[in-house]
Amino acid sequence: MKYRRCGKSGILLPEVSLGLWHNFGDINPFANSKAMAHYAFDQGITHFDLANNYGPSYGSAEETFGMIMKKSFMPYRDELFISSKAGHEMWPGPYGEWGSRKYLMSSLDQSLKRMNLDYVDIFYSHRYDPNTPLEETLQALVDIVRQGKALYVGISKYPEQAAAFAYNYLQERDVHCLLYQGRYNLLNREPENEGILRQAKANGTGFIAFSPLAQGLLTNRYLKGIPEDSRMAQGLFLKKETLTSGLLDRLKALNSLAAERGQTLAEMSLAWVLKDDMVTSVIIGASSVNQLADNLKAIENTTFTTEEIQRIEQILNG
Repeated sequence: MKYRRCGKSGILLPEVSLGLWHNFGDINPFANSKAMAHYAFDQGITHFDLANNYGPSYGSAEETFGMIMKKSFMPYRDELFISSKAGHEMWPGPYGEWGSRKYLMSSLDQSLKRMNLDYVDIFYSHRYDPNTPLEETLQALVDIVRQGKALYVGISKYPEQAAAFAYNYLQERDVHCLLYQGRYNLLNREPENEGILRQAKANGTGFIAFSPLAQGLLTNRYLKGIPEDSRMAQGLFLKKETLTSGLLDRLKALNSLAAERGQTLAEMSLAWVLKDDMVTSVIIGASSVNQLADNLKAIENTTFTTEEIQRIEQILNG
């Protein structure tokens, strides 16, 4: 595993981090979840990315991780970099989502109990809240660090103007924003196009990408149609109408280029996100140890020639 420095900080993160958004909930076999976590750590993945509502059901991914901590990871706590987040819906009523001080602090307290931890390494505001004063959300992050419940803080999915305010507010209170987490992949270039990547780098903040495979679109899963057991067939997060004939043609062209590079489409897609120093790490999900092992092959070649970059742009914009 190779590691990259996280902005202007002392933290190094693995090029590939393991996300527990799905496949680690209470509907999943614990033995499989534990096997994936163990394999990840053995391969040098030190960063495990969680949030309060990961599962399914809500909270159950953190509970699963808490059991893994208790059973096997506790002696290695100082070798791990563990995150949690709050911002999306977690519990009923007016205090169970968004960006209030009450929600963020209550949520983190619950997360620490679920994960059998005294602190998390980084705690994120999971989404920008347009209705809560940003000062309230950010001061909660500052106080969470000062209370020792998180070593670092980050923001996720913030628009550029709100991110600029957050970076300044936190820095003025001697709490540097360590990471910006955003959706970034070959099919979703918003962090590039909206200046989020450049802004984070200028602030000395690392960028960590989630959904680098566009929830499976950037794999070989849909190149020959929609499998019956796929997320798209079940209407989970991916809708069938997403896979237009034009998109399918582009995916097939990308797959051909990947083959020329000696990679699968998934490996090339992950490698593309890591092609330069604008991105610190990519968060991958996995449903099995084999799938995790396959995705880790991406870091063997993250270098692209100028011609390859141009061909990718032509494919995507053609």
